Amino acid sequence: MSKKDIKILLVDDEPDILEIVGYNLSSEGYKVITAANGLQGIEKAQKEKPHLIILDIMMPEMDGIETCAQIRQIPELKDSLITFLTARGEDYSQVAGFDAGADDYITKPIKPKLLVSKVKGLLRRFKNDEQENSVINIGHLEINKDEYKVLLKGKEILLPRKEFELLLLLTSKPGKVFKREDILDKIWGNEVVVGGRTIDVHIRKLREKLGENLFKTIKGVGYKFII
Repeated sequence: MSKKDIKILLVDDEPDILEIVGYNLSSEGYKVITAANGLQGIEKAQKEKPHLIILDIMMPEMDGIETCAQIRQIPELKDSLITFLTARGEDYSQVAGFDAGADDYITKPIKPKLLVSKVKGLLRRFKNDEQENSVINIGHLEINKDEYKVLLKGKEILLPRKEFELLLLLTSKPGKVFKREDILDKIWGNEVVVGGRTIDVHIRKLREKLGENLFKTIKGVGYKFII
């Protein structure tokens, strides 16, 4: 998928944000659609079916949290990525955003180049979804799903099964925040009941073996893999 085929819906009540962010994303080759409030955002999302939706939180008509929650109820938009771009950086605000179905959270102010970089990271998920390859290559990491094998800069790193499965889950959608309960369900499922600390221990071991900066903790929510 080329950049010109990727649609980004930008929803914000501040004209300056729409202009500046829209300009920077358009300059990268993306097709940018804009909306001034949540109601317009939902309408345009249904019409355009964007790959990525960037939402402000504090908006008239309908705030970003409610907008996100309603979009997540629309079947044809189930694959659209949603990130908040907002000046509100409190933990409770972020948790509410993730609970509503957001994939990421970007705090204003942010430099245009960094924003574009974050958008590129989010959109890599579509490339990952389109590739049915048994080998995942991300940065210096190579993960072979069939052989349960991990290479870091060409050197094999031995991982126990659960650590491997956790790494595979997080790298399946770089940048996506995986909630703790979802991680427990997908990795441990119906096995003997384990506590939240089990995830923390496995993340700590992955950080020790692969690098501290690859895994980010989202307080009160879960973890994500950073490229």
